This record gives sequence, structure tokens and C-alpha cells, in this order.
Amino acid sequence: MPLSLPALSVKKKDQSVLEKWVRATTTPGGLVRRARIILLAGQGQSNRQIALKVGCTAQVVGLWRRRYQREGIAGLRDRARPGRPVKITAAQKKKIVTRVCAAPPAYLSRWSVRTLAREMGYPASVVHLILQEHDLHPHRLRTFNFSPDPRFEEKLLEVVGLYMNPPENAVVLCVDEKTGIQALDRTQPMLPLRAKKPRSWSNEYVRHGTRTLLAALEIKTGKVTAQVRDNRRSETFLEFMDAVAARHGGKRLCVVMDNLNTHLNAAALDWLARHPQVSFHYTPTHASWVNLVECFFSILTRQGLQQAVHLSARELTRFLKDYIRAYNKTCGPFTWTKGPNKLKRIIELTKQYQATYASN
Repeated sequence: MPLSLPALSVKKKDQSVLEKWVRATTTPGGLVRRARIILLAGQGQSNRQIALKVGCTAQVVGLWRRRYQREGIAGLRDRARPGRPVKITAAQKKKIVTRVCAAPPAYLSRWSVRTLAREMGYPASVVHLILQEHDLHPHRLRTFNFSPDPRFEEKLLEVVGLYMNPPENAVVLCVDEKTGIQALDRTQPMLPLRAKKPRSWSNEYVRHGTRTLLAALEIKTGKVTAQVRDNRRSETFLEFMDAVAARHGGKRLCVVMDNLNTHLNAAALDWLARHPQVSFHYTPTHASWVNLVECFFSILTRQGLQQAVHLSARELTRFLKDYIRAYNKTCGPFTWTKGPNKLKRIIELTKQYQATYASN
């Protein structure tokens, strides 16, 4: 019968670290198991008992007990793997970084790790590590759009001023149209969500027409006044503005909108003259991000439209109305989050672009 081993002597400081490793969700699984082995050994349990609890052999438990006795807590970590290290100099790294930041060959639109590795003559794993080290991601693509509006700064600060410090006894509204909302049906029934399987639908669809959503977002409450129409003509926009003005019962309205022709034409200016309690405030051209109603349109798209199936334009109209009615029950205020430093940077970059653009 084998002799029972005495309890392993575990330092109090080591025990605290081992317990943290066991509790932490980011600790590697192998390290968690070794920490449990040492903690159980410190309680006086035998190698066989510990092996049954942690799911290994008694020989493995004995190995880690001896390793801890010799090297302490540092001995529980993985040791460096054997193998010949890849020798690459700083100059070679610089060459790879310079090449990935340059245009790829004419037959490629972007670099990948493998195409860059073939071009430079290094293993793909080495190139991948170098790109990671320098936080370079050639497969990603972000979009941007500078505004050519000569009054960019003036318009931007005017609109942001309304958001941050609205006039007393005034309602700030953001107005815009979401056009071309398609009523799309699928040629085959959608398959429902199942464990390990997402919802699925056919990649073939049938169009049943489009609708235009006119929306006015009240930034203080987040509530949306909307109409669903089949066009975005000037008279449609003015009828919507009549409804918005009537809904707010003669209150002073500061309306933020973009530079669409229906917002700027003679009919719109005549309507504005007949409603002295309403003022229009235009965002800079090519700067739709300034209009907070675009945030609502993004929410609508992600929550309501991306995976929707509609058998007719009439059904789409009913869906949009139901969505807005439900949205208004739980909505909250919209808050402008770009601070002075961010705005200053945007204005500076826009001026630089405009100076370059004008010189060309």
C-alpha cells in the first residue's frame, strides 16, 4: 500500500495568486488545472484524489507537485517551446511594413497575409506576426467623406449648438427622409432559429415596391413623428411639415435638416415664411452624420428592416407604422457625444481637404 504524502506547503502569497487564477475567466485552462492541483495538494489530498477531481493521472499530479516544490509558482507556467527561432532584422520588418502600406500589384485590390508573404519571400506566419506587432490590417476598409461646403464650420457649430444648448421654450427636431425602403419577399420560407443554427432564408427575393419614410426626431425625448409615403416630392415634404407643426401646437420649432432640393426650394421657403414659429437649420453638405435622425434610421434598419419579409408595399407600410408606434413607447433622448476637441479636429481636417480640393 503506497504511503500517503504530507500536505504540500503552499505559501500564503502563492495561494492568493492561485485562487485568482482559478476564478479568472481569462486564465488558460492548463494553468487553471495546475493551480487547482497545488491548492488541493496544500489541503493534504492524495495524488489519486486530486487526479480524480481535476481529470488527469496521478503521475501528472506528482509532476506538478515536484515542479512547485523546486521552482515555486513560476514553475507552473508553460515553458518556451523548442524550435529554431525565425531570424528577421529590424530592417526586414521595416521593408514588410513599408510594402504593405503601399499599393498592391495591379491584379490585386488589397494585400492579404499570404499574398504579401509571397511577394516578400517570408513565411505567412512571420508576416502575420509583424502585421500584428504594428497593428496593420490590410483586409479592413473604412469609409470617410469630407464636406466641400465653404460654410462647413458655421453650419456644424450652429447645429451642434442647438443640440447642446437649445433655445428656451423651443423644440429641436431632426428631419429627413429614408427613401427606397423595399418591400422584399423571399422565394422560399424562412427557416427558424435553432441551437447551433442561425435563422436562414433564400438568397433569391421578389420586390413588391418601395416606400419613403419621412421622420422628425425630437432630441429631448427621442420620440419620432413619421409618415410613410410612396414618394418624396416637395408637396409631400410640406404636408409632412404641416403635420409636424400641428403636432407641436404652435411651439417654436428649430428644425435640423439636410440640403435636399425639397428642403431648399421656393415652396419650402414660402412655407417657412407662413410659419414664423419654425426655423430651418441646414447641416453642411455631405455631412449627414450631423443630423441625429440618421441614428434613428440606423436603429430602424438594424432592428426592423435587415431581416424583414414583406409580401406587399401595403404590408411594409403597416410594419413601419407599427414599429414607430412601439419605438415611441420605450425611446429615450438623443445626446450629442462629439466633444470640442473632436469637433476642432474635424474642422481642421475639413479645411485641409478643402484647401487641397480647391487647389486642384
